[in-house]
Amino acid sequence: MRFLLLMALSLELTIAQPTVRPAPPPDLDAWVARAMRTFEVPGLAVAIVKDDAGVVARGYGVRKLGEAAPVDARTLFGIASNTKAFTATALGLLVEEQKIEWDAPVVRYLPAFALSDPYVSRELTVRDLLVHRSGLGLGAGDLLWWPPSTYNRKQIADRLRSIPLATSFRSAYAYDNVLYLVAGEVIETMSGQSWEDFVSSRILSRVGMTGSNVRHSAAAAGGNIAIPHARIDGRVRPIAPFDSDNTNPAGGINSSAEDMSKWLRVQMSGGRLADGGRLFSAATARELTSIVTPIRVADPPPELPPLKNDFRGYALGFDIRDYRGHKAVMHTGGLPGYVSRVVMIPDAGVGVAVLTNQESTEAFDAIAFHIVDHYLGAPPFDWVDGYAKLSARHAREAAAEDRGAVVPPDASSRPSLPLAGYAGTYRDRWYGDIVVAQAGGGLTMTFSHTPQLTGTLEHYRHDTFIARWRDRELRADAYVTFALNADGSIDQAKMRAVSASTDFSFDFQDLLLTPVIATTHR
Repeated sequence: MRFLLLMALSLELTIAQPTVRPAPPPDLDAWVARAMRTFEVPGLAVAIVKDDAGVVARGYGVRKLGEAAPVDARTLFGIASNTKAFTATALGLLVEEQKIEWDAPVVRYLPAFALSDPYVSRELTVRDLLVHRSGLGLGAGDLLWWPPSTYNRKQIADRLRSIPLATSFRSAYAYDNVLYLVAGEVIETMSGQSWEDFVSSRILSRVGMTGSNVRHSAAAAGGNIAIPHARIDGRVRPIAPFDSDNTNPAGGINSSAEDMSKWLRVQMSGGRLADGGRLFSAATARELTSIVTPIRVADPPPELPPLKNDFRGYALGFDIRDYRGHKAVMHTGGLPGYVSRVVMIPDAGVGVAVLTNQESTEAFDAIAFHIVDHYLGAPPFDWVDGYAKLSARHAREAAAEDRGAVVPPDASSRPSLPLAGYAGTYRDRWYGDIVVAQAGGGLTMTFSHTPQLTGTLEHYRHDTFIARWRDRELRADAYVTFALNADGSIDQAKMRAVSASTDFSFDFQDLLLTPVIATTHR
């Protein structure tokens, strides 16, 4: 009897004992402030989850330079390619409902789907859409949507059939965005809902991410939204948000620290929701975080020795690698003016999301790895200092590479033809039409489906010009080189970015422009 009484008292004390919430790193605020100063980030948000508990959902800095409105836990940022895990999760839900299969060919669900190789078109599976091993080159086809184009999602998917493959099927890793658009089409076809409606109702709503949304265009809607910033001509300043919705399945979600904390908890718990239910099964959780495409392991930068790893690969919307002896589930996101990082260490029960409104990957990594190290009890390492040194070295190397790649303009050289001889409509098989026109004594170039890609052609040397885009926020000037036939007519034109630091989504090098008769241009 006395034993039972003691047990009852012990149980009462256990029940009454409040749950101890894990504490954040004691220097978190000071560390974040230092990273923001070092890398010139106006505002950012941090979410930390530990042992299935939200530890931190906090904003820092301001939404826009020159204005007082602060970033808080509910301020929205474009999470860009961190959206890919949501698209993969959506497909996982359809697999659980037996509406699709991971390893079934895409053509079973989208009969019109095709890439340039008939074998790949026939064999490419739903899983292949997510893991960057189709044979497409890095960023191939991104000019169909970046900068914002007039093509819709179905038109982009249809034009993929004309893009030459860079490698054989499943032989190499090359990051792409366009196949996530195709994944969005699978979701719409097999669920009867658009990707936006499916992800909103079946994922965001159930997770409790009520402040988040699924459209790039919402970043321009006002309200509690961080304004994107970038370094333009040496100065960090606000820039226009990317606002096209044709690529939402690859990067369209806008979210906050508060909501990303909820997402981290669901992913790290293997699909369990806060109410005890499940968003997805344990089997789907394994699929999402199991490596499909191996990625070659490289030595870390000398400035960052703790990043040494022994394995790396791409799973379904997640980058998988080892970090300090633990399996790490990661991804980054990048849009004009927004970059973000998600890191989860499942066996340590820790997850971190860092969302920023400036294009400094150094800032989000210096913060994320510092937080993870705290919970792992890792040896101290000054990530801010390491990333600052790495950034400075990269800037020096990029400047040297640009200097070495640029042959000075030759004032004595002249184009082979009068300027009128270069004017006309040119067509690339996968992009479509590009118009070169005489204007104001010079030449202009306009991508017919991409209004922002309009600029002047500045003569460089011989039959090469430089396209100087009027929108200087693009930071993507490009060489345009014309080749002539024996009779002096234009045979073709090729393009490539002037600077090695140009974003890979400007895949000018994949274009092959051939003249078309004016009456046939579209």
